[in-house]
Amino acid sequence: MKKTTLVLALSASLSISAFSLSGCSPSMAQAAAPALSSEGLDTGGELLSSNISDEDASSAGNPDTDDAHASSNPEETTSASNRLEKILNQGYIEVATEPAFAPQEFIDPTKTGDDQYVGADIELAKYIADELGVELRLRPMDFTSVLGSVTTGKYDLAISALAYTPERAEAMNLSEGYYFGSEDPQTAYGLLIRKEDADQIKTVDDLADKVVAAQNGSIQEQMVETQIPAYGRYQRVSSTNDGFLLVEAGRADAAAAHLKMAQLYLDTNPDSSLMILPGFYFTVDPETQGTRIGIPKGEDELTERINEIIDDVVEQDLYNQWYEEYRDYAAALGIAAN
Repeated sequence: MKKTTLVLALSASLSISAFSLSGCSPSMAQAAAPALSSEGLDTGGELLSSNISDEDASSAGNPDTDDAHASSNPEETTSASNRLEKILNQGYIEVATEPAFAPQEFIDPTKTGDDQYVGADIELAKYIADELGVELRLRPMDFTSVLGSVTTGKYDLAISALAYTPERAEAMNLSEGYYFGSEDPQTAYGLLIRKEDADQIKTVDDLADKVVAAQNGSIQEQMVETQIPAYGRYQRVSSTNDGFLLVEAGRADAAAAHLKMAQLYLDTNPDSSLMILPGFYFTVDPETQGTRIGIPKGEDELTERINEIIDDVVEQDLYNQWYEEYRDYAAALGIAAN
């Protein structure tokens, strides 16, 4: 197989920032998306960003800002009739990911350079590149930029623990599911609130005058918008971990989350003031289950080839093996994994 090379586009500042707030350990900061510092806790309606620079975030949606990544031979890209041909002609594939969600994709703080980006999704990206016979160029960035980089066609794939949402299906091609887990999807998503508010917030009906946070572009965001009857204000954040910190700091009253991730946050931070809202679960459409790969809209040839590779991965049970391997890997580093 062709040797895979990871090309980095993000500084090491992505790895750990959450422990700047009390009650959040460095390991949890690594496990979830890059967190906000106390100065970054904005109460306005704008997206709360992580510590990725504006230039890093904006360049994901602007092909003109990344000349160094362009093909050195214009004929290689202009002569291709579709993106799959372009990838094969140029000899590399560019994959956007947010390396802050163990065990799918995360940073090994003991390593530097190419080797620090690890996880089950990283193995999947390598496998896809090897099957295509091309070089892998990994483009780490925040989650919102991951989505934008594919919807604008800047990069070839988004491999970053993507769940299906109707909005994503309209904005990009989505692959077949490659990871389904073993949990009941109908009890997988819920809300994190402050313990002191347990008497005030007992159901979602009690959120009518409250601030609810969720990760921008996530399935949790869709759930908040469609399954909470009314809320005082909705606050987008760049990562689920940022939502937890917002509630901890009193800048939001509830954070929508995958409950396994929420429980890991609580386990990692035993002095946390938060708790899972008991007895409440967001409803999930079973037909939309499975982690997907995002592909630029209309690139059906590439989508078909990616689905063929996913079929092979699923048939061999490779992803489940990678998942278990990197869950143990993350645990050995003290990083909480999903």
